[in-house]
Amino acid sequence: MARAGICLAALGAMFASAVSAEGPSSTAFKVISPIFGQLVMFSMPQAFVVVGESTNGPSYIREAVLKGETASSWTQMITVTGAKGLVANPKVTPEAFAASIAGGFKSACPDTFVAKGVGSAKFGDQDGYVALASCGSVVSAPDKHSETALVVAVKGSADYYTLQWAERGPASGKPVIDEAKWLERLHQLQPIRLCPIVSGEAAPYPSCVNRS
Repeated sequence: MARAGICLAALGAMFASAVSAEGPSSTAFKVISPIFGQLVMFSMPQAFVVVGESTNGPSYIREAVLKGETASSWTQMITVTGAKGLVANPKVTPEAFAASIAGGFKSACPDTFVAKGVGSAKFGDQDGYVALASCGSVVSAPDKHSETALVVAVKGSADYYTLQWAERGPASGKPVIDEAKWLERLHQLQPIRLCPIVSGEAAPYPSCVNRS
């Protein structure tokens, strides 16, 4: 029991450290993009490259995979999404939005689905929530691979945004999520920030790049 308490305390400290990190690591670079009503900033590990981006009505998505991989064949993917105007719905909270993303995994693997709410977080002055979801075996995939994802939901001034880091592996039974590993990946994505769009300002968006 004492050991469990120590482990939980250590994970709590890691979570606090992961969400409070201010600068990208030496192996990452800041990405800042206008998505609907705000600039979205986070740190992209240098091993990733963007392979797709699209806007469909109120929905935005951009996907990046490890260099040498593709949007259809990948082992790791970092996804950025935007949901325009969703803040106007009072029933949507960062936790509920993260849960809806994580819940999408359940339909892909009803018998091997595991999810964990890591907790609420502040990204700058924006409210957010962090969750983990995992499939031991994706039933629709030819190789029945496993897939685990870190889901970060952030409430903007008018829109909701997510950052997701997913990893595929061999098929398994019900997975055990390595929370420490995924909190380290959350740390790698920091700083995660939303900034106002300044009229006439172009990349590299100096009003946002040094925002704390």
